[in-house]
Amino acid sequence: MRLLSMRLQNFRQHEDTSIVFEPGLTGIIGANGAGKTTILEGIAWALYGNSAARGTRDSIRFAGAKARSSVRVQLVFELAAHRYRVVRGLTSAECFLDDAEAPIASTISGVSELLQRRLGMTRSEFFHTYFTGQKDLDVMAALGPTERARFLSRVLGYDKLTSAQELVREQRRALVAEGAGLKQGMADAESVARQIAEAKVRREVALTRTQTARQSSIGIVNRAKTLTPQWTAAQAERERGQQLQSELRVSDANVAAITREVQRLTTQLAEIAAAQSDVAPLLEAIAPLPQLREALTLQDSLATAESRRQTLLERLRSVAEEEVRLNERGAQLETAPQLERDALVTIATLRAALLAAEQNLETERTGWVRDRQEAETRLESLRVQYAELEGQHTTMKGLGEETPCPTCGRPLGQSYHSVLDLLTDQLETVKVDGNYYRQRLEQLAKTPESVDLLEERRRAAQQEVAAQERRLVKIQNAVAELAGLHDQRTNATGRLAETRRLLGELPSGYDQVRHSELRGEVARLAELERRIARLSGLLDREQATGSEFDKTQLLLMTATQRVQALKQQLSEIRLDETAFAALRDAHEQLTAQSRAAELEIVAAEGEASRAAADVAASEQRRDELHRLSKRLDELETDKRLHDELDRAYSDLRTDLNTQLRPELAEIASGFLRSLTNGRYSALEFDEDYNVVVLENELPKVVVSGGEEDLCNLVLRLAISQMIAERAGQAFSLLILDEVFGSLDETRRDNVIELLRRLQDRFEQVIVITHIEQVREGLDRVLVVRYNEDSGAAIVTVGGPSTAGELEGGSASDDLLRVAS
Repeated sequence: MRLLSMRLQNFRQHEDTSIVFEPGLTGIIGANGAGKTTILEGIAWALYGNSAARGTRDSIRFAGAKARSSVRVQLVFELAAHRYRVVRGLTSAECFLDDAEAPIASTISGVSELLQRRLGMTRSEFFHTYFTGQKDLDVMAALGPTERARFLSRVLGYDKLTSAQELVREQRRALVAEGAGLKQGMADAESVARQIAEAKVRREVALTRTQTARQSSIGIVNRAKTLTPQWTAAQAERERGQQLQSELRVSDANVAAITREVQRLTTQLAEIAAAQSDVAPLLEAIAPLPQLREALTLQDSLATAESRRQTLLERLRSVAEEEVRLNERGAQLETAPQLERDALVTIATLRAALLAAEQNLETERTGWVRDRQEAETRLESLRVQYAELEGQHTTMKGLGEETPCPTCGRPLGQSYHSVLDLLTDQLETVKVDGNYYRQRLEQLAKTPESVDLLEERRRAAQQEVAAQERRLVKIQNAVAELAGLHDQRTNATGRLAETRRLLGELPSGYDQVRHSELRGEVARLAELERRIARLSGLLDREQATGSEFDKTQLLLMTATQRVQALKQQLSEIRLDETAFAALRDAHEQLTAQSRAAELEIVAAEGEASRAAADVAASEQRRDELHRLSKRLDELETDKRLHDELDRAYSDLRTDLNTQLRPELAEIASGFLRSLTNGRYSALEFDEDYNVVVLENELPKVVVSGGEEDLCNLVLRLAISQMIAERAGQAFSLLILDEVFGSLDETRRDNVIELLRRLQDRFEQVIVITHIEQVREGLDRVLVVRYNEDSGAAIVTVGGPSTAGELEGGSASDDLLRVAS
């Protein structure tokens, strides 16, 4: 595999970077974090997709990318005489072969799977083959013997043997479990054979039983051919006799009914003959009925008027009593208006007297309160004055004649005594006045008798006003009642006149005795009238009744003839009940035998069917047993095969591990001799994969840290070559990432020189480092810088230069960064 070119667009720190990879030894140099390793990550991402990138899809996008700008990596490389161009984005991928316009793969997973098949390596194998970093060397240095053996087995792909062996063992466990399940579910062969034999015996017995039942059924059918016509004829004769008896009973009932009808019509014709003689006297008896009914109607009307009169008389009495009561109440309330006027005048006078009493009380109470407040104020003032004078008196007595004059401030001298006497007189005067006002205040502390007397007068006036106001309310209610009383008396007078008018309009002349006699006589004659109506109805039906009587006589004769005919037919039937019963029993017995034979046939056929089903089921279990036995033999064969595969994988892994050590040691020894100019002749592994360095064919006892790094480096190169050879790929590409960390300058130069001498093996070597001094031995240098203004990585092509150029760069550099 040889890299040709790559373009990174919005990938990590690279906004738009294009790189052309040349053959030989190329160095990618830059400060830590500038974006060197991102170039390698872009190669892996283009080949294997997101699984080869660090972080998430969102972290891949360039932080300063414009909105909706795409992430894109294009990688061009040669492999097996073909040229591949891979274009991958976050949501798409395409792979083109030999500059064709149409892609050979156009999906993300399709491109990854195609390249993995063409490279012959998984992502892990690709990294372990072409990529070697300081971390890999550090890991190898930290591994113990056992871990180193596992690491070598893993990177060389031997762990696939373990996975395959585990798969074989898992399949073997499944075979064993399936076999155990089959054995547990398999029936016993002898039991199945016994069930088949028993089912066949039951089937033969059932078939014999079926044949016997069918023969019995045939005999019953033959007997039925003789007995059935006899039974049918006997049944028909019996049914005819029963039908004639039923018709005879109906005809007898019909004759009896017609006879009763003849009797009824005979009675009715007799009644009609009697009615012809009874109607005339009855008509003469009811002749006065119309006049009696008119008289009864008049008496009914007079009775209603009399009842109305009694009601009106009761109302007249009630209204008259109400009128008298209203007049009496009116006489009582006639003086109410004058009483209302007098009460209003009295209340006005009493209210004026109450107002005067309240004013006198307020005046007297105000004078009392004022005198008391004045006495309190004066007493308090005298107390303050007395305290001041007493203080001055005490001060003067203490100072004597040196007491300063309150006016000019000079000592009183000879005026001291006169001033002291004056002050003493003032104290005495204040004391006397204070005693007076204290006594006065004690006198005024109790309410004066004049105030109490006025308060009593005011209270009496209030009570009298309240009493008169209550009396006024009663009088005003009486005045209101008097106003309504006039309307009530007017209404009562009107109702009294209306009641008298209605009484005058009512008719008179009601005779209660006469009314009762008329009611009885009309009831008696009405009964006779109803009898006449019934008799008249009979007379009206005389002709129809006679005609109906004749028809009924004819019907009676016809019905009697029908009865005689039926009796004659019934006497002609010869039916022996004993013979009929014997014939019926024989028929029923034959029918039961036929039904039993049919049931026996059905039961026998059912038993035969069940036995046949049991035979089929048992034979099916026998066939299933044969199939399971065959499957069990197959599982046992497969298990033995998987046992052999398990042993073969174990032997193969042992053989590979046995072959691995000398093969890997031989390749690593070649690299070590070249790197150390032949100082170290070989590198070997003991059985525990401990590294042994031979110096002049002798094991080196002490290995320095740098020498250990060299051993790990050549071992890593040897591993990469072995992976490439086993994948069928030429080991033409080698990428070393920060492998100079612990090497001194001489060792670094030796590594560079080794890589130069190995150009016949490695057509293309890429070294990534932050150590600027190694550029002197490189064929081509790519400088990676980080532009803080744009936040993007810048890659330039440069030859040997100083460290300052690495940090700053030159404007004339051949920029490989292409503007978006």
